[in-house]
Amino acid sequence: NFSRVTEFVLLGLSDTRQLQVLFFAAFFLAYAMVLLGNLLIIVTVRTDPKLSSPVYFLLCNLSFIDICCTSVTSPRMLADLLSQRKAIAFQECIAQLFFLHFVGASEMFLLTVMAYDRYTAICKPLHYTVIMSRPACWLLVSACWAGGFLHSVVQALLTAQLPFCGPNEIDNYFCDVPAVIRLACTDIYVTEWLMASNSGLISLACFLVLVASYAFILVTVRGRLTEGHWKALSTCASHVMVVTLFFVPCILIYLRPFSTSPSDKHICVIYTVLSPVMNPLIYTLRNNEVKASMWRLWKRCRV
Repeated sequence: NFSRVTEFVLLGLSDTRQLQVLFFAAFFLAYAMVLLGNLLIIVTVRTDPKLSSPVYFLLCNLSFIDICCTSVTSPRMLADLLSQRKAIAFQECIAQLFFLHFVGASEMFLLTVMAYDRYTAICKPLHYTVIMSRPACWLLVSACWAGGFLHSVVQALLTAQLPFCGPNEIDNYFCDVPAVIRLACTDIYVTEWLMASNSGLISLACFLVLVASYAFILVTVRGRLTEGHWKALSTCASHVMVVTLFFVPCILIYLRPFSTSPSDKHICVIYTVLSPVMNPLIYTLRNNEVKASMWRLWKRCRV
């Protein structure tokens, strides 16, 4: 593509050494919490037969995606915080961009499927086991991964075909579409609108579907809340918290022209670091069944 740039320099979150050390400690702790918390959820769901319902199958897949999502950016960010020169090769930058959008879009689709699961459980309880059967769950999860792959291929190809002549400094701590294509030495008007319509509209569409599903749930259970409805609504409440943390920053970043917008690296921290940290906390601390299962797992491990 006639690029003369063979590597990019990541400027990171700060160039102050004291802040870099502080960020390293905070993000290392966050990354450890993501790995341990989500691995604990996966092991708990996989080893406890009582957690065999579709909602826990989807939760297990969400935990796996969270591990993948944060592992795309966090190890590189932690290493760069201790390095003097934060350079990343052009090919590695495109690969990081590809995998970030792959798992990020897959998580968006999976969160939408989880909202559909809650809608089915509350609004169509008699047909729930038929609609959300195990084959149907596998099909939905596979569709989420396939949709994420197709989305990321488009983003990576549109970025890789741009010419980069310099400068090569990315005002972020990882390679993402808005920060990278700003450095292209060509007119990116069409490309950025294609990318915004891809990432931005996917984020907005999934978010609107989620909001609509919660609205249907509230209308359905209005005035006839049973114990089962309260339990399902509690799950929905935690789901809303995850959705808000994940979707709102993505909509703010991707649903607008990239070349005219300022750097969003501090907003990126929300969905690359904070959201994966909150998922295991929200889904365990607000779920008595998961907490009870973890306690049984702990007692079995001690024996």
